[in-house]
Amino acid sequence: MTAVPLATAPAPTTPAPGLGRQLLRDSGYVLFGLPLALIGFVLAVAGISLTAGLLVTTFGLPVLAGTLYAARALADLERLRLPAVLRQPRVRPVYLAPEPRAGYWRRILTPMRDPQSWLDLLHAFVKLLVTLPTFIVVLVWWAIAVAGTLYAAYDWAIPRGPDDQDLSQLLGMGDGAGARVALNTSIGLFCLLTLPLVARACARLQAGLARSLLTGVAEMRNRISTLEEQKRAAASAEASALRRLERDIHDGPQQRLVRLAMDLSRARQQLAADPEAARRTLDEAVAQTRETLDELRALSRGIAPPILVDRGLPSALAALAARALVPTELVVDDDLGTPAGRLDPALESTAYFVVAEALTNVAKHSRAGTCRVAVTRRVGRLEISVRDDGVGGAHLAKGHGLSGIADRVRATGGALEVTSPAGGPTVVHAELPR
Repeated sequence: MTAVPLATAPAPTTPAPGLGRQLLRDSGYVLFGLPLALIGFVLAVAGISLTAGLLVTTFGLPVLAGTLYAARALADLERLRLPAVLRQPRVRPVYLAPEPRAGYWRRILTPMRDPQSWLDLLHAFVKLLVTLPTFIVVLVWWAIAVAGTLYAAYDWAIPRGPDDQDLSQLLGMGDGAGARVALNTSIGLFCLLTLPLVARACARLQAGLARSLLTGVAEMRNRISTLEEQKRAAASAEASALRRLERDIHDGPQQRLVRLAMDLSRARQQLAADPEAARRTLDEAVAQTRETLDELRALSRGIAPPILVDRGLPSALAALAARALVPTELVVDDDLGTPAGRLDPALESTAYFVVAEALTNVAKHSRAGTCRVAVTRRVGRLEISVRDDGVGGAHLAKGHGLSGIADRVRATGGALEVTSPAGGPTVVHAELPR
């Protein structure tokens, strides 16, 4: 059985392609954007004009609704093109949808009540204002780059009259073929070398407008939802930790302290009548004190392990693996323990408790013979994997130890996945952003 992840890590950005491929993507985005901009502008102008003309009849609102749906289709097409330029995953807003049993006019009015539909229509109007100049710039830059770089190959074929003057003559470079070839080739090479920058700037300008109107609101809503989810997860994890700490103190040190108080009271009563019994009672009290201190130290390790603060994550995890009831193999990046490679304290604490809770779950429920813990630093994230050869059946249901891990991971904006088919093995995989 594979548990559904309770947290979703931020989608990774698209890897940057090579310079040549990015140039072709940017140029294609800009050049093919003009036909789409023309279609959108014509559709928007025609739709609004027809709506204004037919508004006095019952056909005006259906035409407006059709125009908004058509603008939405063009907006979706534009959103499909954005990841190639912005190197970010596609984001599509959640549009208002009519109820299943909604009537005709309610269905007609639904897109008009959606702010994103009007932003789509606004994008269809203003896209041409940005697309046309950027199209011209990229097209001219490509033409000059290609024509100038290859000028030496066709200079001889250009007809010239006796009174014609070349640019090289006007600049005082001479009137020979060598001067013409040198000047035009230099201009072509300059445009060729700067073409990736120009195409990139024009593509980002177009994509920036599209992102602000077509995905900006959706990204903001997604971000707000993510932060709210992380806040709830952090509160849940904190409440669970406090409840567990309260239960552990009540079941352990508190009971021992009550007994210690009773022993000391009995020793005081025995002191005058039976000094030997009082001495035995005091010895028991001393033993109770030592046991209480041991339990308090164990609880303090569960709150903020000193070895984690002092020596870093690798040493803290090594101590965990050494105390584990199941033989545990530990693989950790050594640089995580160096001063330059240490993580943020909150991230270190989360990683430590993820491993600690996973090992506790292995010891209590898995009936495993061996366990392997791997902590690896990746670009932009920390990966944690705990694998055992037990009987499987682990899941993330509330009330189980793994749900506490899920809350901690979700509070940091990370992702947790548990794969635990019947018969094993069980793999707990967490990714924490850093």
